[in-house]
Amino acid sequence: MKKVTLLTIFAALMMISSAAVAQTTASGTLTVTATVTGSINLVFNSDASGVALSSGAGTNAATLAFGNVSAFGAISAGIVRSTTATNFTVSSAVDVLVTKTNSVSANYSLTAQLGSVDAVNTWTVGGVGVTNAAAAPITATGTYGANSNFPVAITVPFTTASGTLISNTINYVATAN
Repeated sequence: MKKVTLLTIFAALMMISSAAVAQTTASGTLTVTATVTGSINLVFNSDASGVALSSGAGTNAATLAFGNVSAFGAISAGIVRSTTATNFTVSSAVDVLVTKTNSVSANYSLTAQLGSVDAVNTWTVGGVGVTNAAAAPITATGTYGANSNFPVAITVPFTTASGTLISNTINYVATAN
């Protein structure tokens, strides 16, 4: 009889623990949506005929280091120099690559603007004068997916002291047309 009672108690305990483990459930449905928008990307690349970008090639934050420049004498390969009676200009080819995705845009416009004022030197991008006052239009019909050469040039007065560091940033903006 003890065995039967123990078995009965054991069976009852098993039923109770099974009932205690049973859980209620809930369910739900998640609706997911996304809207694809077109986008463009701009990166800088070294141009074979210019000075190699010293950092950031293939990104949108690159550095073009002319190194030591002068009106006369040796300069680095890839720099084009011209002089007048009062100043000299150094320039280097720089490639801008704009790509697009999910867009029907046929081409892009490109502007450039100096990051800060330069009251001494004159700057150009692709032959267009750039200042910090306003964005200058560089091209109205850029071609997607191809490196476009927009040389960067700095005109330096002969009155600039030897050892003067010239430094600025040029902010480029490509806009899908």
